[in-house]
Amino acid sequence: MKTLYANYIDSFKGLSREIWLLALVTFINRAGTMIVPFLSKYLNEDLAFSKDDVAWILVFFGIGSMIGSYLGGKLTDMIGYYPVMVRSMLVAGVLFIGLQWVTSFWGLCLMILLIMSIADMFRPAMFVSMKAYCKPEDRSRAISLVRLAINLGFAMGPFFAGWMIVNSGYTALFWIDGLTAIASILMFMVLIKKKDITSYDSEVSDALEMKDPKIKTVYQDKLYLTFLGITFCMGMIFMQMFFTMPLYHEQGYGLDAFYTGVLFFMNGLIIVAIEMPVVHWIEKRKFMYSKLFLFSSILMFASFAVLLLDWGSKFSEVLVLNMLLITIAEIIAFPFTNTFAIRRAKKGNEGRYMGLYTMTFSAAHILCPAISLNLIYVTDFMTNWVLVSVFGLIAILLSVLLVKGVKKENETIKKELSKIPSATVVEPVVAELSEVEG
Repeated sequence: MKTLYANYIDSFKGLSREIWLLALVTFINRAGTMIVPFLSKYLNEDLAFSKDDVAWILVFFGIGSMIGSYLGGKLTDMIGYYPVMVRSMLVAGVLFIGLQWVTSFWGLCLMILLIMSIADMFRPAMFVSMKAYCKPEDRSRAISLVRLAINLGFAMGPFFAGWMIVNSGYTALFWIDGLTAIASILMFMVLIKKKDITSYDSEVSDALEMKDPKIKTVYQDKLYLTFLGITFCMGMIFMQMFFTMPLYHEQGYGLDAFYTGVLFFMNGLIIVAIEMPVVHWIEKRKFMYSKLFLFSSILMFASFAVLLLDWGSKFSEVLVLNMLLITIAEIIAFPFTNTFAIRRAKKGNEGRYMGLYTMTFSAAHILCPAISLNLIYVTDFMTNWVLVSVFGLIAILLSVLLVKGVKKENETIKKELSKIPSATVVEPVVAELSEVEG
């Protein structure tokens, strides 16, 4: 037991002060995000919109997220990560407060589109900040720590939001959303100073230029586009947890919201308990990230393929297996998808790389409910699980192609890096650019 505890504590060691503060700021912001989880309920119950109208308003939520991810990436490359993070969160905080006074259908569509277009500029800028605030070998753990803060914040926010809705209605939630966003970014400005991306990362970018000088933009990076295909498929599978599985619990097995809450609690508990140690263990053994994506894709495929088997109408334990498999897949893949994306970014294009990366999840956020819910209404849940399994198979295929492509690329990188005279630079840059096979 002492060894397990020591290993858990060890997985948090070595991260910079700025990363810990960024995690704290993220936790405060996410814990204060109270209206978003109840947005559809607020629109339907408080403003009396039909379910079709609510669905369309939420489509604008997803479109705004995509626009914000794209603009955030582009602006990060133009003016830097720090001003994008600060300005997007300050403006979004003010807009969240103002959202409570918008009650018309088109007004809400446009306001939510505007809010998400500004709020989600923060995400690619925040990922780029990792290049400034932590060492390359610590980035996956740093991202895991921020993910941990997000999960803890999302666990606490809806809990208190539900209590506040029952006791005082929705109005207070808009104020809390806005004020915590503003407070968290003001804390960020006071505690975390802007830091330039180090000269070390310039060495890394130069080595990427050596690797393939024909790659001038992110759209010419074929391996990165393959990677984006994988993250999109993973997103389409992962989003089922939020859009279709709660309905399946009720309609397929007659289970109430408490059971769904227990499964989500299990997901969060496992992530908090083991993600950091698992990421630390993987980093020390230097596994190829592309192989991690392949293994994770197999688990995601299996998590929904098991729902296609005839378990009997009373065997709800299969839902636990589904959640367990997708949680393990999430832990293995998601911290390293962030790191893979930032490592491939060429100097001056970090924002665009991270913008496209975050856009894949935004696209899945739009398409998952649009495709899966309609498919379920027209046919049944089993047909949707077949479709989700197909996304899993595509992710597996693309991951195999990525593994092969990265192996070939690694040989080219090592040849070019061997020409760098400084022995102190060669090994770290190899660790940063290539995926050392383990």
